[in-house]
Amino acid sequence: DESLSYEEVPVEILDRQVKRLRNNEIASVKVLWRNHLVESATWEAEVYMKSRYPHLFPSTPIQA
Repeated sequence: DESLSYEEVPVEILDRQVKRLRNNEIASVKVLWRNHLVESATWEAEVYMKSRYPHLFPSTPIQA
């Protein structure tokens, strides 16, 4: 039933990490979602989260 669904909304960026592969780097952010505990926060691609939820990112970068 479509009326029983809801959209997950991110609340806060908890952490940031950069994984280095051979020739590139992949930045990820740990996202706390609304109605979820900190323990269930997920790692998401930083590029995607910045494009979709720019208000979660401070003007100064988070130090990894």
